[in-house]
Order: sequence, then structure tokens, then C-alpha cells
Amino acid sequence: MTTLSFYEYLQIRKLTLPPPLPELRSLKDLFGWQSRQLYQAKEAAPQYVGHFHEYLLRGGFPQTALIENMSIAQTLIREDIIDKVLKRDMTANFGVRQVLDLEHTFLYLCMNDGGLLDMGKLSSNLAVSKATAQRYIDMFVASHLVYKLAPFGYGKEVLRGRFKLYLADPAIAPAVMLRDKSMIADAPLLGVATEAAVFKHIFARYYPANVRFSYWRGKKDHEVDLVAEVGSEIIPFEVKYRSRSPSPADLKGLFEMAHQKQLERAYVVTKETDDIGVLASKASPVAIMRIPAPLLCYWMGSTELESASRT
Repeated sequence: MTTLSFYEYLQIRKLTLPPPLPELRSLKDLFGWQSRQLYQAKEAAPQYVGHFHEYLLRGGFPQTALIENMSIAQTLIREDIIDKVLKRDMTANFGVRQVLDLEHTFLYLCMNDGGLLDMGKLSSNLAVSKATAQRYIDMFVASHLVYKLAPFGYGKEVLRGRFKLYLADPAIAPAVMLRDKSMIADAPLLGVATEAAVFKHIFARYYPANVRFSYWRGKKDHEVDLVAEVGSEIIPFEVKYRSRSPSPADLKGLFEMAHQKQLERAYVVTKETDDIGVLASKASPVAIMRIPAPLLCYWMGSTELESASRT
């Protein structure tokens, strides 16, 4: 079971935000929206931003969602993860003896949330063997603290590539690393937390439908953050949570993958609340839909959204 979605977080906090967002049955339906529906979404979007940023810090944990004091909420997350899960549950369930090494490995992952895992660098920095570090990471995955994302492809492409790791909830890293509301003003950290939240929402929504998730890397290290394979269809997602609308130059990975795999559509997750609609570009025939992150996470957590077959 994953932590609360942004939609569920708003429900548990009993937050009703007028005007309401237009209902969305499928992300694919966005490509057919008329200007009236896009305008309605743009008008409603700003009221979700502040709550979304608080969600990134407070997390999708029911208890912390109801605590008004942010410092207390983060302390509770930190104590639950470090003291209860790492030091108590994992030592009991997996027989870990070097608890400090386990804790340091998890702290390293918190500092590199959403990043490519370099086992050599990790083991060197923590002075543990690669086998030990890999064993700890496997424990985190088995304990549902961490999601592991393989590179796109099959066979040798996957075996030779590095894995990407995301923490199970975007609020874990800020809480463990003692990052308070000042994180909201730190663009790189806010972008990392948003990417983790976007991944969690997409993963949680479509995991039961046997969707294969990966990330893609092409020439010159051009990257696509998340790729969902639904049957024979490949659907890429790129997160660009920055204070300007993404241009085609910012999306070289998406265009490269779309050209190579002959894709028809893709999604880029944005920051600006009026940044919703198809990105106009002559660089590629792929249709790229821009969606502000708070709206994507709201819709992905809504019970109204349909199955992955219509992503």
C-alpha cells in the first residue's frame, strides 16, 4: 500500500477548494479538451499550489496530514522511519547487525532521491562493500521504503544500466534531512521532491494494471524521467518543475525517444499553473501535453480516473 495521494491528502484534511477542477476520466482525454475546459483548469490551479507544497513536506501519512505544526509532523516522520523502521523493524526482520551502516545507506539515498544509483560511489562513501550496500537497498525495496526503476529496454540493456531510486513518499527526504519550509524556495530540492511525488502517483495508480515502468536514456545523456509501457504502447513522462514554461530545447530526451520509438504522445509535468495544453513544436510529430504537477497528482489520486489502458 502506498501513502496517501495528494487528492486523498486534501480529503483527509477536509479541504474544499472552489472553484472545482474539471473532472478528468483519462489523461489521454486532455488532448481533446476544448479551450473552455483548459481555461477552467487554469483558473482553479493556483489554489492547489500551496497545499501541494505542504504535501511535499508533510507527506502522505494520515497522522502527519492532520498535524498542523509542520516541525512536529516532520519529526514524527523522521522518528517513524529511522527509529521504528530502520532500527527496530528491519533489524528484526532481516537480522541486520550493522545498524549504523544501514542508517547511513538510507541517508545517502535521501540525499540522492530520484537519482541514478552509483554503487561504486555509494560503497566508497560509506566504506562498505558493494554487496553489503546492494543487500541494504534490496531490504529497502522489500520494505517498501524505496522504489527501484530500471532503465528502458530488455536483456543486456537493463543488466548493464544503472537503476534509479525513488523514496516511497516525497516527504521522507525533507524530514530525514531536516529540510523545513525553506525547501520550497530551493528550486533544485523542490524539483526533486516533485519528481518523487509524480513518480509515486503514476506508479500507485497503474501498478495493479501490470504496467512496466522504467526510465530512458539516449545519446549525450538525454533522459526521460519515467516511461510507462501499457501493452504495446510506450508513454513517457518528463518532470520540469521550474519557473518557466518548458521549451523544445528543454525536452531533448522526449523528442529523441519519440523519434526513435515513433511515439504519438507524451507528457511533461510543469510548475506554472497556466502551463497546461499541448506544446507547440515543429521539432517532432509527437504531441506533448503539459500538466502542472499539482493537477496531475490530484487527478492521478482521484477515484474518477480510469484504468491505465487510457493513460
